[in-house]
Amino acid sequence: MVNRVIPKMVNAAALLLQLQLLWLAALSRRVVAFSPQASVPPLLSISDRTNAQVRFESRMSSESTATTTSALHSMVSSWSDLEKQIGVSYLNPVPVPVSIDSVLQPEKPSFSTDQPTLFRERHGWCPYSERVWLTLELLDIPYDTIRIDNTGGPRPSYYSGATTPQMEWPNGKTQGESMDLVYQLDEDYSSYDFQSANSQVRETISKFRSVFPSGARPSSRAAFLFQYSGEPLWKSTFEETLKKTDELLAETKGPFFVGDSLTAADIAWCPFLERYRYQLPCLHEDLNPYDSKLYPHLTAWYNAMDQIPAYACRVKGNASSWRKVLFMAGFGNGGMVPIEIKGNKDNLIQRDKENMSQMNEASDLEIWQAYASTRPYVADTPQAQAAQIICSNRQVILKDTLKRGGDTSTASSSEEELDETMRELVEVLLGNADETSLTNDSRRAVGALVAFLNERMCVPRDMGATPAAVLEHLEWKLQTYN
Repeated sequence: MVNRVIPKMVNAAALLLQLQLLWLAALSRRVVAFSPQASVPPLLSISDRTNAQVRFESRMSSESTATTTSALHSMVSSWSDLEKQIGVSYLNPVPVPVSIDSVLQPEKPSFSTDQPTLFRERHGWCPYSERVWLTLELLDIPYDTIRIDNTGGPRPSYYSGATTPQMEWPNGKTQGESMDLVYQLDEDYSSYDFQSANSQVRETISKFRSVFPSGARPSSRAAFLFQYSGEPLWKSTFEETLKKTDELLAETKGPFFVGDSLTAADIAWCPFLERYRYQLPCLHEDLNPYDSKLYPHLTAWYNAMDQIPAYACRVKGNASSWRKVLFMAGFGNGGMVPIEIKGNKDNLIQRDKENMSQMNEASDLEIWQAYASTRPYVADTPQAQAAQIICSNRQVILKDTLKRGGDTSTASSSEEELDETMRELVEVLLGNADETSLTNDSRRAVGALVAFLNERMCVPRDMGATPAAVLEHLEWKLQTYN
């Protein structure tokens, strides 16, 4: 248990003001998260100071005047001690998968002659890249990754592909087209049989084009969602797609597209159904692919996929991130964000908070341990994985938080205090403290920080959905504790 006794004179009011302003700013901005290798621009460029924020600043300023600057602060562990507590070999000199952000590291790397190198979209938004990424994770083979910008930003001179994904094989040969890469991986590696040559699998893959809507505006991050006018496709169009998908799944005896086991057919359909699961409810009211009454077989498929460790723990995006993508004007929606999306999104966020108490941590831990068992660079629990990522990227997180928190010159120790709050958050994730043992000030500060990180985070770019769910659940616990 963290020592909560020794007092320390700090500018507590200033820290709480800054973090609570960050919390409000996070709610008023639609932004993506810090990246392990980059600080990424916001999804939307809107005013940094809303009227509500000005009123909040005024209220907090008057309250902080009456707040004593003397407060009890915990003596939290140092970063080096926290890293030792995490105990993951990622922090030790063992082989770790190479992942290069080509925007930040444009120099040509030395390509491996022993394992494939995947070129995929930078943020994890491209569904075609996800097909190949998921295949590599399911095979659980060593591979390197180079992340490519697909939004019109800079690309490395050595990348000759027009789109993602592409693969550079150990022999130097390059290859594109997502399903061709899936078939080639299935042929070259025997650790998982995707039944790519099976005629039923191939036929199910070919049906994708006839089931998903035609005439949609092309977009890799908002695929099969919008008309060319920028408005969402008709609700009836989506309902027909979901109905046909459910009927196709009903033709097999198992929860997957071709029986009891995941095949290349599931890989082909998965990225698009994943996005539909979280994005369609934002586009139209009462449109929910995850409805066991209307679409029982599709719901069973979603549940089955959520039990696949490589998918659930690393490749899958989460509801929050896929909803944020819809606020990216110009990428599928014709340069504007339909007004109804925000109202639907806010209602869904409230529903998520109401359902947060139902989070099954035991089930998530079991799935995570299956994923981590063959990956020595991954922490033993999703909580420790979230702590590991925060530890490894603390300087980027610190700079990003201070930058988006406004002028820090009003408190000379604000950076030091924020660093301490980050360490206290890691203590909570590691089980050294919880919402009951934190002081009131610490609980509010850690709660504000984790809420800000949740709003900034992009899944699966920054971390997998399972450790991200830990942070979302922690935010809920800190907010609802009394």
